[in-house]
Amino acid sequence: MSVSLTRRAVLSRAAPIMGANVAAPLVGLVDLAVIGHSGQTAAIAAVALGTLVFNMLYWSLGFLRMGATALAAQADGADRPGAVRAVLYRALILGGGFGVIFIAAQWPLREAALALFSAGPDVAADTRAYIDARIWGAPAALAGFAVYGWLIGLGLTGRALILQIALNLANAALSVWFVFGLDWGVAGVAGASALAQWLHLGLAAVVIAGVLRARGRAAPERVFDRAGLMRLFAVNRDLFVRTLALLAGFYWFNEASLREGADVLAGNAILLQYIAISAFLLDAFAHVAEAETGRAAGARDWARLKRAFRLTSEFAFACAALMCAAFLIGGEAFVTAMTSDPAARAAALDYIVFCALVPLVGWPSWQLDGLMIGTTRGALMRNAMIAALVIYLALDLTLRPAFGATGLWLAFLGYYAARAGTLAVGLPGLKRAMTR
Repeated sequence: MSVSLTRRAVLSRAAPIMGANVAAPLVGLVDLAVIGHSGQTAAIAAVALGTLVFNMLYWSLGFLRMGATALAAQADGADRPGAVRAVLYRALILGGGFGVIFIAAQWPLREAALALFSAGPDVAADTRAYIDARIWGAPAALAGFAVYGWLIGLGLTGRALILQIALNLANAALSVWFVFGLDWGVAGVAGASALAQWLHLGLAAVVIAGVLRARGRAAPERVFDRAGLMRLFAVNRDLFVRTLALLAGFYWFNEASLREGADVLAGNAILLQYIAISAFLLDAFAHVAEAETGRAAGARDWARLKRAFRLTSEFAFACAALMCAAFLIGGEAFVTAMTSDPAARAAALDYIVFCALVPLVGWPSWQLDGLMIGTTRGALMRNAMIAALVIYLALDLTLRPAFGATGLWLAFLGYYAARAGTLAVGLPGLKRAMTR
């Protein structure tokens, strides 16, 4: 089942992902906005801290989405509808299982998270209330990752966007009701997020049923098949280690920024917001690359894989160039809008050029991530990210002492180049595996 991918198709599939990626962080932002208009300073700080804790927990399990995308796309490309269903059911069980573990380990997770931050008694108490309420949505939230990845793997990105919008609308409505109507405070916004996740999963079940019905009757392959489960765990294990190495790199960037001074940390925190926006946009093309190269890998069609990677990369490069130019032109206005603090503003303005170059230097790493996820080269991704992290640390420890904050940014750009370079090492092996 070889269908030639077109540029129009790439855009039509990438656009909903961009919308969903931009909408995804709004759950935490809505919580913060609602409590910001009703609570005291301690409550606002607690919601901000609690949101950060859940972002860290959920981001570390991003492999649930990536693994579902790759395995669903490959099963679809191989024309195995039973396997497509089995991938979904396994991913739902795995995501829900992690959520149950989070609930069971609620106390140590909460106390460990609070130990990382210097929160006063009032903030700590409200943060505990937030975590204790929102944790009950974890099984639904993580199962939702599986659904999102599965839909992307099948190229149904519009449905993924609809689910994300529904989640945000439900969360906003429930937050307003629980806080302003029922006066539940911090626990109210957290409970709204948890309940919205379950409502989102219920709607996802309706969407899934429609997708499966449209694809015709097909019994799922054995969900607890040993080979299928071992492959799922192997892929997710490697992606988990890769994610930890990625998080370590960003942690080091923030730590190195702090060592250069609080003003540098504050300025770089603003610039990182631009990088996050770039990632939301460029990830859309990487996600399409995951699905399309995964489908080609399932069909063992090297020519189709090359075309999918080339077309998505063309758009990624164009988007990166536009993002770079936009920040070079409007970066000063962006920084000014983000902060009125003179020291933070000055620190950010000093490094706008370096920040603007991140998408231009980094787009190959995002695209190669998509290619390697789609073809389930998990071990390569794991090893490449660890190697890139080592290279980045070496660059930072060499350049920052010599050039200060300029060296910090040069090393960070080198990190993106290293991520692409270490992944590119695996291209010949991928071609051999696909063509033999």
